[in-house]
Amino acid sequence: MPRLPTFSGALLITVLSACGGGGGASDPGPGPDPIAKFSVSGRITAASGIAVDSDVNDPNAPYAPNDTPTTAQPMPNPVTLGGYVNVAGAGEAGRSKASGDKYDAFKISALTGQQVSLSVDDPAHGDPDLYLYDATGSTILASSVGSGTYEQVAIPQNGQYIVLVQAASGASDYVLTVGKAGPASLGFGALSSDLDFVPGEAIVKLKDTAGGDASKSLAAVSATHAFTMVAGAPEREMLVTLQSAAVSEHVDKAFVPAEASEWNPQFATAELRQKWETMMAIKALRRDPRTQYAEPNYIARPGAVPNDQYYPLQWHYPAINLPAAWDITRGSASVIVAVVDTGVRLDHPDLQGQLVDGFDFVKDPVAAHDGDGIDPDPTDPGDGKPNTFFHGTHVAGTIAAASNNKLGVAGVAPGVKIMPVRVLAPGTAGGTRYDILQGVRYAAGLPNDSGRVPAQRADIINLSLGAPGSSQAEQDVYMAARARGAIIVASAMNDNTATPAYPASYNGVISVSAATLSQTRASYSNFGPTIKVAAPGGDAGDVDGDGNQDEVLSTCAQDDHGTITFNYCFAAGTSMAAPHVSGVIALMKSVNPTGITPDSLDQLLASGKLTDDIGAPGPDDNFGYGLINARKAVLAAQGVAPPAAPALVATPRSLNFSAADNSLDLILSNSGGGTLQVTAATPSVNWMTVTPNVVDTNGVGRYTVRVTRVGMGDGAYPAQIDIASNAGALHVPIVVQVLSGAAAHSNAGYHYVLMSKADTGAVVYQVRVTNNNGVYDYRFDDVAPGTYQIFAGTDSNNNFDICDTGEACGTYLTTDQPTNITVNRSLTSVNFFTGFDVAIRSQSASVGPQPGDGRLTLRRLQLTNTTH
Repeated sequence: MPRLPTFSGALLITVLSACGGGGGASDPGPGPDPIAKFSVSGRITAASGIAVDSDVNDPNAPYAPNDTPTTAQPMPNPVTLGGYVNVAGAGEAGRSKASGDKYDAFKISALTGQQVSLSVDDPAHGDPDLYLYDATGSTILASSVGSGTYEQVAIPQNGQYIVLVQAASGASDYVLTVGKAGPASLGFGALSSDLDFVPGEAIVKLKDTAGGDASKSLAAVSATHAFTMVAGAPEREMLVTLQSAAVSEHVDKAFVPAEASEWNPQFATAELRQKWETMMAIKALRRDPRTQYAEPNYIARPGAVPNDQYYPLQWHYPAINLPAAWDITRGSASVIVAVVDTGVRLDHPDLQGQLVDGFDFVKDPVAAHDGDGIDPDPTDPGDGKPNTFFHGTHVAGTIAAASNNKLGVAGVAPGVKIMPVRVLAPGTAGGTRYDILQGVRYAAGLPNDSGRVPAQRADIINLSLGAPGSSQAEQDVYMAARARGAIIVASAMNDNTATPAYPASYNGVISVSAATLSQTRASYSNFGPTIKVAAPGGDAGDVDGDGNQDEVLSTCAQDDHGTITFNYCFAAGTSMAAPHVSGVIALMKSVNPTGITPDSLDQLLASGKLTDDIGAPGPDDNFGYGLINARKAVLAAQGVAPPAAPALVATPRSLNFSAADNSLDLILSNSGGGTLQVTAATPSVNWMTVTPNVVDTNGVGRYTVRVTRVGMGDGAYPAQIDIASNAGALHVPIVVQVLSGAAAHSNAGYHYVLMSKADTGAVVYQVRVTNNNGVYDYRFDDVAPGTYQIFAGTDSNNNFDICDTGEACGTYLTTDQPTNITVNRSLTSVNFFTGFDVAIRSQSASVGPQPGDGRLTLRRLQLTNTTH
């Protein structure tokens, strides 16, 4: 079984050691007593806002057809839904192989501007398209029909709709999300009717023909696709007009299928139909091997340079008041943050220009996967296994991904530089403490095994890694690095325990715990007296209603048997929290290069000038001195008192009440100076109440928002909370979902639960479980003594691997750091979450099906038999 690649949280350091096999006893006496056997049981909870397609290819999964408008499956909102479609004869053997499952239809109550997004597992083998119909399924209101892996349409107004996922060709898993209103996040090469382009026109470039006649090539391609060149030249880009003959056959092929004649191409307006016809013609051109690219003729209008494409999904930045800090600084190129980790993909497009030279300290050439021992190349090579996560790349992007480049995400401090230092093997193999210490020495400019030091040492060293157990050698190195002026930040680890983990718990190291969007301690985060500060790490759930789990979005990559593609991944863990703190310290160092030292930072942290106190008053075991506040930190570094004027901030900025949620918390805080007085927090509807929970005498603090659904029919209901204060008014948008019956509970699909040997990864036990009101109770009997890990997931495509893209997946305790369980007695309450995690592909310089233009498969775990 392939090892689980790391994708979130703090990496587990594994210290290499010799291990022996089992031997027999030398006493030839009576045979051994029978080995005692035990049971292991627990509960798997589906994250809120999770749903599953009712007619997947797995023959064991419950089945209900959803192929027509009359059989459309009810879907909650917001939602993350995993599904599967295929045309007849395509895909793995299973329920729909022969007859096909070309259509998945979903009924939804949606609100103006909400985004409906479709992410495809593998565009090389399947091409699902996305359509938005009216409530009857008779009229198309929007369409997105690209051949890549990301489709998106917007809801035009409050109402009832049918969302259709249609297999244009092949077979594919997919993830369908519906989230709050916001800017479109379509990737490069997308084809959506929401985009503004000229119907009937395209920009086309043909591939060069070695020694050939470009005019003859143009004549051949134009004859096939019925277009006319009206500008440009055959040797370069051309503006072409598409003749009606170029689109008529697409109508017949895309619609009027014999197996589901209910779906007809009746569009709400003539323009929508013309745009769809244009997109289908462009799609056909992209599939022609003679075409280099084909694009709509987009309409541009004056406007400001847009933010990074997926910045609206980075909730974790407003949560630490980062946009206000950016008004002061985005970081200085003279500040360097060392990422001591698995290395970094130096070629990630959102890290270009953000890096300085680093080093690779992984000594073992086998573990290193790069063919040698230590060397000057800190690139994370991956391990050749599908869907390796590239942990260090995610950490580096959170600190300093490029910003305002119309691409991907933003880093906390996009103006500073990253020093990649490789000390851990790819995936979850970890690394030795000795290698890690060499990497820390190098980053701090101390003598190390490379025989060299960087031209400029790192100002901050980020360590999103750890393990139990301490040593004097490690403590000495961290203190030596600190004495050189390096500020050391480490993740507290993900064991949900107060047991100290290292290096976070060493003297002189800033230990970072993970907070949720609701400013609570993340379910997995370690705690205890060594915690110094908290930062966003994310957790299961979708409190803000953007259609994605409330995890941290950053740069990452995918390794598919040596082919590397670039992604943007959601991930959760203290590994995601630590780089937020490192990035904020880098901003502080940018405005005060000499004044911010390890000692002065400790003093500022202890004074409360860098944080918001979100736990018990004063320092506490969950959050240390509090949640990092970027604006306060930068002002403190400048020696500037906060401005006299208060500023009202609400966290989260929006609230999503899933069908299972009756109350959520809203935090009102002051991001400015002076005194903030909240005079009212009034709901806009009579079925909602807002009650002070923990607030001060000025009304600042935590409020509990409750909803009552009595007498309300199924649907999505908009509302808002109007907040009045001496700093002005604020309006917090609310979405409340009302569902009845089984749809009211999260459902992640039919699950296979696997126990594997912790040392070899071999799956030794397997059970199957079904959803019961959002939970899965499982039990393994007759388990032999040993050390194991537990995984769970669906197999929607029936390929006998769980956890492909579009399939649910969960791990005890976190997917980043699968926790070993030692079975020497029966165990209960081995509980964890399952759900659909999302990763967005990087934009590509090419158009059409690209291996790096979709969602990330988090991990693949092979089932133990061929009959499920």
